[in-house]
Amino acid sequence: MAILNEHFKETEKILDLPQEAIEALEKCAAKIDGSKSFTKRYMGIFNDYMYPQAHEFGKCCDKLKILSMAYGVKEYTLDMVFLIHATEVMQKLYEENGIDLEIYRTSIMDIKYKYRECVNCKGVQGVFVAWWATEFYNLRRFGLGRFQFDMGTFDMEDYTTESGVKITKGEKTLGFHIPSSGVPLTDEVRLDSYKKAYEFFTEFRRPDGLMIFECGSWLLYPDYEKFLPATSNTLKFIKDFELIEYKASDRFGDAWRVFDKWGYKSPKHWPEDTSMRRAFKKWVLDGNKTGHGHGVIVFDGEKIVN
Repeated sequence: MAILNEHFKETEKILDLPQEAIEALEKCAAKIDGSKSFTKRYMGIFNDYMYPQAHEFGKCCDKLKILSMAYGVKEYTLDMVFLIHATEVMQKLYEENGIDLEIYRTSIMDIKYKYRECVNCKGVQGVFVAWWATEFYNLRRFGLGRFQFDMGTFDMEDYTTESGVKITKGEKTLGFHIPSSGVPLTDEVRLDSYKKAYEFFTEFRRPDGLMIFECGSWLLYPDYEKFLPATSNTLKFIKDFELIEYKASDRFGDAWRVFDKWGYKSPKHWPEDTSMRRAFKKWVLDGNKTGHGHGVIVFDGEKIVN
């Protein structure tokens, strides 16, 4: 079966990709289809890492890199072709498991978000972190509204929240991710996503009816409250969490998430074209640290009860 088929093109439409992306992806896919040796080697990798279920996309990408060099295509473009091609298997899994295809469409939008990051940071039509996508394809991570959630367990020591909710080491929690969709983190958007997760992951509700969301992120470093304005949606989002632990860093390793390609440069070169960029640049140039935090949200289906 051809890689550049109806499903591939339909997925490009769902993702609403720009024309330059479509041209690059379809040129790459057509090159695979047009070469028996390229097809054989590519499909060998595809079958190895998509069956019996999706696994180890990091190792998959290592092999795709070698293949990209052998056939003269861009590594990140080939990675994105793989992700789009693999949605055909993913959609069938959704259908077989009776999962709403609207959730499938929301989940695969992560390809577009990662595409934009690749263009903005690397200047390449493709995806440079395809390894991250594994759990979307083995049905352990889902896009539900603004956020993404995956199935996990609480790996820290037993913890009791300020409201008296005890979270036990090893109990089920939902991992929490904030895709770079550009959708503002308003109160309404955040609550809608929490409710969608509560309704979808029924097996993750505790006997007391509560659900635990768990997140480790650069966004949860507590000192950001010192320079983000009180009206900031990002700050409101941070305050949804009860922070369990945090750690400061001497270098802002996640600067690319705020400043795109300029994040790899010295802070003095960071652009100041948004309020967040101005705030982070001033904070760092003033000698302050950034960091990483780990927190939880305790949700009862209607509200946060941390």
